[in-house]
Amino acid sequence: MNIWLLDESLCVNVFYDGTDRAYADNICISFMESCPREEKIFKADETNIYLTPEQANLLALALNGAVARSLAARAEQE
Repeated sequence: MNIWLLDESLCVNVFYDGTDRAYADNICISFMESCPREEKIFKADETNIYLTPEQANLLALALNGAVARSLAARAEQE
């Protein structure tokens, strides 16, 4: 799943890497940047971070919690 951020200069791709199925950390978060070097967040054009299913689940829970808090704060403002 590709998610484009920062005016579409940063692509975040999250996927199960079947070629690493023998390893516990086979869920990949890939960051690809298409911007001038001085604007890059990462040093490389592509940076991969591999997570275990448990770590990926914790990340998903943290994101969902932040979404819930953000939506609640928005509702309070309305």
